[in-house]
Amino acid sequence: MTKKFYITTPIYYVNDVPHIGHAYTSIACDVAARFKRLQGYDVLFSTGTDEHGQKVEKAATEKGEKPIELANRVVERFKSLWKTLNIRNDDFIRTTEERHKRAVEEIFKRISAKGDIYEGYYEDWYCTPCETFWTEMQLQDGKCPDCGRKTEKLREKSFFFRLSKYERPLLEFYEKNPEFIEPQSRRNEIISFVRGGLRDLSISRTSFRWGIPVPGNNEHIIYVWFDALINYLTVAGFPDDEEKFKRMWPCDIHVIGKDILRFHSVYWPAFLMSADIEPPKKVFAHGWWTIDGKKMSKSLMNVVEPNHLAKEFGVDTVRYFLLREVPFGLDGDFSHSALIHRYNSDLANDLGNLFSRSLAMIHKYRKGILPSTDESAFAEGVEKELCEKALKSYEEFSTYTDSLSFSKALSSLWLLLNEVNKYIDHKAPWALAKKGDDEELDKALNIIFRCLKICTVLIHPYMPAKSNEMWKSLGMKGNIIDLAPITFAKLWSVEGEIKVEKLKALFPRIEKDEKKKADGEEKEGKEEEMITIDDFAKLKLKVATIVKAEKVPKSSKLIRLEVDDGDGIRQIVAGIAQHYDAEKLEGKQIVIVANLKPVKLMGIESQGMLLAASDDETLAIITPEGVVKNGAKVR
Repeated sequence: MTKKFYITTPIYYVNDVPHIGHAYTSIACDVAARFKRLQGYDVLFSTGTDEHGQKVEKAATEKGEKPIELANRVVERFKSLWKTLNIRNDDFIRTTEERHKRAVEEIFKRISAKGDIYEGYYEDWYCTPCETFWTEMQLQDGKCPDCGRKTEKLREKSFFFRLSKYERPLLEFYEKNPEFIEPQSRRNEIISFVRGGLRDLSISRTSFRWGIPVPGNNEHIIYVWFDALINYLTVAGFPDDEEKFKRMWPCDIHVIGKDILRFHSVYWPAFLMSADIEPPKKVFAHGWWTIDGKKMSKSLMNVVEPNHLAKEFGVDTVRYFLLREVPFGLDGDFSHSALIHRYNSDLANDLGNLFSRSLAMIHKYRKGILPSTDESAFAEGVEKELCEKALKSYEEFSTYTDSLSFSKALSSLWLLLNEVNKYIDHKAPWALAKKGDDEELDKALNIIFRCLKICTVLIHPYMPAKSNEMWKSLGMKGNIIDLAPITFAKLWSVEGEIKVEKLKALFPRIEKDEKKKADGEEKEGKEEEMITIDDFAKLKLKVATIVKAEKVPKSSKLIRLEVDDGDGIRQIVAGIAQHYDAEKLEGKQIVIVANLKPVKLMGIESQGMLLAASDDETLAIITPEGVVKNGAKVR
């Protein structure tokens, strides 16, 4: 019987556009799923969107549209990005689908029949952006301890889940299943949380309408996290397809960001225990990508856009970098310069050059036909050592990829690439050809080819497009996935006549100055980066005077300015606190963009932007050379 493998991303909120964090999780799951398919597993890889809840309703209202209209629009952005990033998911679940509604209603009824749901009143502090309730003690300066935003005191009728009843069962479950929560540090965090005591959980709301009604009581809308978590059951066939559900459940791995670990490792298994359904096998909480040590955030305007990265560097480069640069599970600080370094070092130099020089030698010395060599020729000497290293790399790569240790898996594969390069330098095929040692030359070219074949197949889950190019250049027939289930012996073997193809550079080096690239500068004269006078005319640049300036609390970068732009006083939030003292700015004339759409930074609305110049070390505000009238236009 074929083994199954069920892996999920979290379902993503539709009140936001997809960013590098969403891409990171989905790429990781895609790699794990692709590798399991290569191993011959029956794979179910699911992703999707979380479309209910108060914050979605609120976001839609602010845009003057219905919640479902907002959801339909944003869902297409996620689907489009997954297509761009070559994400091969088997299902895309939307919580607004009827199949999901049936699953949620069925689970609610089962838990209610168990006596684990009761009606009462809930009063506590609620964070709408996080969809989370907090006690007075948990708040930090009256704000949400997760996102730092304001909370609101709520008291309303609610249905409650008897979470407190499952405190002991959860601790016992963690003890019996030590690999349920990974990494280990996250497991310790959750065990400590549960040991601290669990309160019953409010699982319905009456203050908004966008969601699934409680069965038999339309006054109540089911709490968004109760609703959302059940998507994993829906995708597995619950409750409509009993055969599929029996085959695919329990889920093998939920891959999530560390900020939603409690929902997945405490609430979710408790819901399932109550419904007499086996919990998932593993919840893996990865870290965040940061910029300058800060979590990416729209309010801080430091979000890395994955579509742009894929267009600039290539999809497979982005996939490789995200999983190679930082051990999966830890936080990582993103920079374009680090990405370029990985590209030039790992991809252009190590992988690309190895393929080019190897295929070029087969073409030069054997007219593109791989010389036939029996495996017994590799039974001793440096060939035996290389064969053993190839086997070791295959085994380590498989183990690490299966455990989501992606960086280690790629590192083990790159060790093999380096060994092949060393072997080429040691054997010097050019020297063998010069002295006419055909037997040794054939043996060298053949074992190099076999190593390249192994590397091509193993790297396929990480870089599917480039590996297909490599596969074709090796003269191999069919598709890589046709090899499933893979074994070392299958990948090492070479049968029949093989004619390799000439290969253009897999990864042309990025020769441009890395600092300029990291700062987002482009080549001079690049047509798509030029603007017209009409584009410039859209900017409304004005001179204004700062009448008041003060640092934004809890921010090391932001200063709140009140400026007189000739038409009145407007508020601007600027990231200049590390270069200017707020009290010394009052009375200073500046140049502002007056027709920029307002945004909120740290909860403060910024009604424009001041202009400044910066290099690596300093930042200087742009000011008029002489004093001019407030409101004067910059031409």
